[in-house]
Amino acid sequence: MDTTGNGFLAKVWRITKRVFLILFISQFVYIFLLKWINPPITLTQLASLVTGHGLKRTYVTTSKMAENAKLAVIASEDQLFADHNGFDFKSIQKAMKHNSKSKSLHGASTISQQTAKNVFLWQGRSWWRKALETYFTFMIELIWGKKRILEVYMNVAEMGNGIFGIEAAAQNNFKKPAIRLSQQEAAMIAACLPNPKKYTIRPVSRPVATRYPWIMRQMNNLSGDEDLEPIVGMEAYKSK
Repeated sequence: MDTTGNGFLAKVWRITKRVFLILFISQFVYIFLLKWINPPITLTQLASLVTGHGLKRTYVTTSKMAENAKLAVIASEDQLFADHNGFDFKSIQKAMKHNSKSKSLHGASTISQQTAKNVFLWQGRSWWRKALETYFTFMIELIWGKKRILEVYMNVAEMGNGIFGIEAAAQNNFKKPAIRLSQQEAAMIAACLPNPKKYTIRPVSRPVATRYPWIMRQMNNLSGDEDLEPIVGMEAYKSK
């Protein structure tokens, strides 16, 4: 009986298992370390640099971000951020229902999902990428917690053409640090998030002009949310 083929396959299987084990441990360690350190670079940032859009970024802690900035992003992108476990299933169902009937696609990604995609994955639409996004979303919710997820998102999200993070966006658009952003300024930056390469503040594009007043209203509505208080702070809103 020839066992050469079986022996070769067994060896390949052992090597494959070891490789997957090493990859799993490596990515787990990387996720764990990112609870305290900032991502050196993301695939989206690298793509922006390679394709000629540039790369402007300055990582800052949440203590150096205005409460207006944090609240504006939540109001714009994920108003249930403090309440869900990484996934907003009602919004997902709505988006799926809409997308099945319309050519214009609606997304339902939470801030947690967007952070997972921006830090660990690439842009685009595929079931394989979505499956990985689900895994990384679960992991950062488990390991990082809401405050760190928001901090990382505020630093890695593209907020203008080649501009990544709230500090770079504040400096580029308003010539001031993120800690000094007003409610209107923060809302205008947040209004660029759906399409940061096309939605502009200088000059103000129509989508931004239409969207930022709505974001400001949502910010005022969310200012009394006690669940958001430990994540955002909202001292400025308490004093109003």
